[in-house]
Amino acid sequence: MGHITTIAIDGPAGSGKSTLGKLLAESLGFLYFDTGVMYRAVTLGAINQGIQIEDEDMIGELANRIRIDVQPPSVDDGRDNDILLDGVDVTWDIRKDIVNKYVSPVSTYAAVRDAMTEQQRRIARENKIVMVGRDIGTVVMPEADLKIYLDASVEVRAQRRYQELLNRGEFADYDVILKSLQNRDNIDSNREIAPLKPAEDAVVIQSDDFDIQQVLELAKELVRNV
Repeated sequence: MGHITTIAIDGPAGSGKSTLGKLLAESLGFLYFDTGVMYRAVTLGAINQGIQIEDEDMIGELANRIRIDVQPPSVDDGRDNDILLDGVDVTWDIRKDIVNKYVSPVSTYAAVRDAMTEQQRRIARENKIVMVGRDIGTVVMPEADLKIYLDASVEVRAQRRYQELLNRGEFADYDVILKSLQNRDNIDSNREIAPLKPAEDAVVIQSDDFDIQQVLELAKELVRNV
């Protein structure tokens, strides 16, 4: 696997792709990069500057103006990476409820996706990387050395997220989570720009009957065979 430097992992919300990406990157000594953080950073920037979320042109301009950097974690506080927005650490700010609320529409804007794709490619050029998202193998890194599409039924994904919240001692409502994931799938799969779908040469892993450790072993096997 000496020549492998870029791994793309795509899949629907809640499929476990972030966890897989993190573990795989750790095992290879690569940078883990969940591209969802970029759309969160743009959303946070828009909120901070008082831009209306419906104002696609203004948010598109903002996306082209800002610089987002993703680096290995500098603080041991549970973060996966340092996320810098124009040099300012926003790692935890992008996880706020208000960002959760608005990130979906922002991530559908054409100018935002174009700007973020360019920044994602810049980060990929600078690092050995495991990049996770919804259009990495199809749009961002079509030349990736290995492409994985991690899938699971929406019911299984909702059950996992429900369990995850309970394990963290947080309130969880399975029906609300299920509805939210179905809504997210609908937005992601039907948007005009870079809809969620496996790349033609991606290896699809259906993880309904696997735990994360089994999925990780499958992914490592794929890396060995590239």
